[in-house]
Amino acid sequence: MTKSKGLIIISASCGKNLELAQTFLEKSNELNIYAEILDLTTLNIPLFNPRIHSKENIPVEIKEIKKKLFSIEKWIICAPEYNGSIPPILTNFIAWLSISGDDFRNLFNGQPIAIATFSGGVGLEILTSLRIQLVHLGSQVLGRQLFSSFSKPVDQKTVEDIIQRLSQMTKLKI
Repeated sequence: MTKSKGLIIISASCGKNLELAQTFLEKSNELNIYAEILDLTTLNIPLFNPRIHSKENIPVEIKEIKKKLFSIEKWIICAPEYNGSIPPILTNFIAWLSISGDDFRNLFNGQPIAIATFSGGVGLEILTSLRIQLVHLGSQVLGRQLFSSFSKPVDQKTVEDIIQRLSQMTKLKI
């Protein structure tokens, strides 16, 4: 499958992390890099339950988004910290992707991904937890990450640096 140039910015909240995703989008546009936002809060995806759901009844939205994710070269995930870890909406999304077909591993294997958060708390737990999960799935997670909060505003130079570093990465052929 051929890749398109650009990146997708996945937002796992409709609050400050969606604003953070918008910041990444605006900076990408300034750098003439195609980008789009995938706001998980706008999706109508049921809570994954293995007793109810299987590979035979994948929501249409998941199938369409999976095709899009396969076609975008690089990803940025903006997610808040929930109870010291990954927000349920993002965990649910990844769970659905993980049962959505035999090519699931190909979706994450070698995929360049940057991670960022705007957190009302410490925020390091989401970044650590998300990094562990994405690396476990085979992704290339950018070493530089962005942490911001009410007391630590988003640094535009960090946003630009993350986009530029991510743009230099290519998906590993595994």
